[in-house]
Amino acid sequence: MLARRSEAGCSAVSRILQVYIALSLVISLAPSLDAASAPKPRLTLDEFFDAVDFSAIALSPDGHAVAIATTRAEWKMQRFREDLWLWRDSDGALIPLTQSGHDSQPRWSPDGKWIAFLSDRNRESDTDNGSGEDKNGTTHLYVIPVGGGEAFPITCGAEDIHAFAWSPDSKALYFSTRIPWTQKQQHDYKEQWKDTVRYREQERGDVISRIAVAEALRHQTEIGPQENKKGKKKTGKAKEEAEETAETPGAQAVVTSPYRVKSIALSPDGRQVAYSTDSVSQRFESLKEIEVYVAETGKAGTQNTARQLTHNEALEDNVQWSADGRSIFFEVEQGSVEGAYADVQPRIYSVDAASGQPVWWGAGFEGAVNHFALQSNGALLAPGTVGTSTGLYQQTSAQSAFRKLDGWPGTYAHATTATNSPRIAFLYSETDKPTEVYLAENIDQLAAARPVTSFNKLFAERDLPQGKPFRWTSDDGTPVEGMLLYPPGKFEANNLRLFVLIHGGPMDADGNYFGADWYNWGMYAASQGWLVFRPNYRGSAGYGDKFAIAIVPKIVSAPGRDILSGVEALVKASIANPKQMTVGGYSYGGYMTNWLITQTDEFKAAVTGAGAVEHIVNWGNDDTTFDDAFFLSGLPWEAKARLNYIDEAAIFRFDKVKTPTHVVAGGSDVRVAVAEDYLLEHALHVLAIPTTLLIFPEEGHSLEQNPWHGKIKVREELNWLEKYCDCPPR
Repeated sequence: MLARRSEAGCSAVSRILQVYIALSLVISLAPSLDAASAPKPRLTLDEFFDAVDFSAIALSPDGHAVAIATTRAEWKMQRFREDLWLWRDSDGALIPLTQSGHDSQPRWSPDGKWIAFLSDRNRESDTDNGSGEDKNGTTHLYVIPVGGGEAFPITCGAEDIHAFAWSPDSKALYFSTRIPWTQKQQHDYKEQWKDTVRYREQERGDVISRIAVAEALRHQTEIGPQENKKGKKKTGKAKEEAEETAETPGAQAVVTSPYRVKSIALSPDGRQVAYSTDSVSQRFESLKEIEVYVAETGKAGTQNTARQLTHNEALEDNVQWSADGRSIFFEVEQGSVEGAYADVQPRIYSVDAASGQPVWWGAGFEGAVNHFALQSNGALLAPGTVGTSTGLYQQTSAQSAFRKLDGWPGTYAHATTATNSPRIAFLYSETDKPTEVYLAENIDQLAAARPVTSFNKLFAERDLPQGKPFRWTSDDGTPVEGMLLYPPGKFEANNLRLFVLIHGGPMDADGNYFGADWYNWGMYAASQGWLVFRPNYRGSAGYGDKFAIAIVPKIVSAPGRDILSGVEALVKASIANPKQMTVGGYSYGGYMTNWLITQTDEFKAAVTGAGAVEHIVNWGNDDTTFDDAFFLSGLPWEAKARLNYIDEAAIFRFDKVKTPTHVVAGGSDVRVAVAEDYLLEHALHVLAIPTTLLIFPEEGHSLEQNPWHGKIKVREELNWLEKYCDCPPR
């Protein structure tokens, strides 16, 4: 009895203690619970532009580690910082792999012991020129041991590395550069031409070279890193090599190309190298410059003859060998493998390495396919865009179905596979879920994938806009779709002030993805109280090839009608306030904005960037003239196209413009010549339409030199909308 009474007493005390502990936990957690239920703050401009972007991910051959390349703003240096990171499942840790801030494109060696990457770190000044600036240098190839140790350069000289690949045995690296000159050749050229630009004649093709990793490491040990620093004089062998040639010591030429080499892959047995080419000037004026080739790797030091595998009017890139060595896979960004050039959606092809016979993978798939990966069993894995969703698809053979894998709604991107593991890594996001890197055990467990990064976790702590697709019928009966981003707390509300943000391309699409940069700034605009409408007008990807080329030859008027009918549908549904509407876009979105303000005065303000207002001068300055001619049904002097160049030009309708318009441009833009923006601003100024023009120096079509430029762009564009719409958020 005594024992039982003691048991009962202990039980009672235990229950009392449990209640006490529970009450204590409730009291201690009360502030946390209040914080969790408190409304999240809205996103600020500074936070928006601190988003981290992922430029590449690479899964180790055994599937147990992921190399990750990130890009983020480095405000004090007025540049974008590029870093490499390594995640390992042995400890679940994400650690910095490099720290120079200039590193990109990580690639594992087949044995998993090394990671090669590109870096434009300034080796001569050791990233310090005394001014506090972090200057870019020549882009060189580096290797870092995964087991620990410092990265060391594989290449040197004055020429940038354009592409690289590992040999199958991990003992060598193949890389392409412009055909190097000796110091004497460089001196003689400068003496004759000074700073004169010889527009075409000064360009030259590439050479693919091979170097043993052991040889590069030996040379680095002999020369020493101090030889690269500013103020250190080269002596002996280093001085002799520098005077004689700009080539990497120990590198052996494999094959030369009259064109630039932009991707390289070695066959599984290492006996052949496949590569895709590009224009030497990177101005796409002739499609014959962009093809796929294969060459024997041959004996050391010998030159080999390349064999052209493709003969088409397409833009090929990202070559990869099949596991059996019989085929070479590649992406087609635009153009046609089967016939005359057409701006159809992105596709994946393989070509027989012996016969050159092409095979279209995903044939019949209605959407766009790009950035593929090959699994160890030979299957193709690739993101496929249909409408506003981008899922992961698999195709086990050229004859099998292009099958969508079960996963989350939203957007998958940059899937990567492992040679000796079923694991896959990928990027994933939704409109209100920031982009991170995920790892899945296999393709059947996408929904159970775990995140291995949390770079953008701050966004999950903010009150983000919610999005949903919006569908309408254009004025000619064509079904059209787009995305709506609602202000936080106003999902599916009515009578909202409207900002129509038009994507570029036109072969692009807006959907259920997270966007946080100067181009995809709809999320920030919505956070500031705007209903953001992102129309996927005719010409967009994800709706079939017929839809994509339906803008020919009415390249702005046809998609313009789609956009205006979408705005009308939003007003009719009482979603948008017709007295509070604005419009804007960049690149092709700028083309469309410039056209739309000639068609209606219902937009209270417009913001436009890098968009043409006419097509003849732009054809002459554009670096993709073949698609201009395709869209307008011919060259400017051809009778069938001549009127299209005039009829589809906004400048000839500017007497109709009433909309205050803000203009931005990159000072060195070639894709859409900066002259178009000056022309636009001058026309608006003459017409006494409120306007302003911002030119970002040294920027091309993409604002990728200085993060302040993109931040200033968005800040001022939003200020312009607020000023001229005069419509505070409801």
